[in-house]
Amino acid sequence: MKMKLHWQILIAILLAILIGKMTGTEAAIAGVSFYDVYVFIGTIFINALKMIIVPLIVSSIIVGVSGLGKESGQGVGRMGAKTIGFYAFSSFAAILVGLLMVNLFQPGIKEGEPVGKALALHESTASMVEKVSGRGLSDVADIFIRMIPTNIVQAAAEGQMLGLIFFSILFGFFMTRIEKHFSDSLYQLAMGVYETMLKITLFVMRFAPIGVFALVAKTVASTGFSAFMPLLWFFITVVLALLVHVAVVYPLILMYFGVSPKKHFKAMLPAILTAFSTASSSATLPLTIETIEKNAGVSSRTSGFVLPLGATVNMDGTALYECVAALFLAQAYGIELSVSTQFTVVLLALLTSIGVAGVPAASLVAITIILTAIGLPVEAVGLILVTDRVLDMCRTAVNVYGDSCAAVSIARSEDEDTLVARSHRWQKTSEE
Repeated sequence: MKMKLHWQILIAILLAILIGKMTGTEAAIAGVSFYDVYVFIGTIFINALKMIIVPLIVSSIIVGVSGLGKESGQGVGRMGAKTIGFYAFSSFAAILVGLLMVNLFQPGIKEGEPVGKALALHESTASMVEKVSGRGLSDVADIFIRMIPTNIVQAAAEGQMLGLIFFSILFGFFMTRIEKHFSDSLYQLAMGVYETMLKITLFVMRFAPIGVFALVAKTVASTGFSAFMPLLWFFITVVLALLVHVAVVYPLILMYFGVSPKKHFKAMLPAILTAFSTASSSATLPLTIETIEKNAGVSSRTSGFVLPLGATVNMDGTALYECVAALFLAQAYGIELSVSTQFTVVLLALLTSIGVAGVPAASLVAITIILTAIGLPVEAVGLILVTDRVLDMCRTAVNVYGDSCAAVSIARSEDEDTLVARSHRWQKTSEE
């Protein structure tokens, strides 16, 4: 029986801690230091993540947006507008929660000092300040300018993801506005690319235990165990932010639509637990649809439209995590990001979360985009891999629960008499 990926990664982390501490930076065999081997393997893994960024994000967005038109049969209609509006609002709310929590707890600061040295962040604070300093309100306007690239191929080559995301949304939308035989052909092409990129992503993630081992061993070899305390505080900050979003934001939305948050959470528990264990909203989708229809009473018309789209474009937990991770690394470098730069993080977290595939660890790809945009080194993403697997499980559970909240809320807005709404009314009547 093959061991599941999350157990492989957890074992790799434990081995990396042990072996990294034993070898340090000086131990070598046949003239080759173990530390150099860690750096070599870790670099290859990071490069593999970078390699899949453009085709994965572009194909995912095109399939999601164009699929909206195909599912509705009449383009982006009333339900499409409601779905997009709900997902945009909930993702934005999640990012704001993450922004609040990371600024409140400041996990990248310990006793008034950045934790960069403990995390072996080699680039000096002075060079980092030079990269991000001078970014003012004019950069907000520059964000929107970069959203419209003059050359799509050049934007892809240079990793200008804002422009690619904007183009992909436009392309997917207008695919639903051309003749059906052309639209179907383009959709099949985009879906083929998307499915292929999912396979490649899963292939890359097979080597995640090796990559994680190298990155963690490299950190432990150079810094010892001091690197893990700052990451523990980062872990706690993310988990608390996710809990606030689930316990405050979602219940308020559900109650607005007349749905009992307690009843709905209980109804969706099988899908939530499956999402937590698999760390894949795509893999959980069949169970999510079955659970929302049988346990929550949402019609197949609504669930079949809202949930598949949500598995692609609604990533509340991921968007929240991206925001916290990027700002944590900025704090660790000793960089105080301006309001406009934090706005850049919020905007990019919202846009990139749309295109993150529903597979384990795909959000690492999106984080590299944010780090590049605010002037931080992409290699820093390797540091948060220590806690990524467990956090991936947590945020995927939030993503799937958010999809279910969207489905039941939109069903109520369409005057569907869902089971959770009926039980909520019965409970209120009994109390009266």
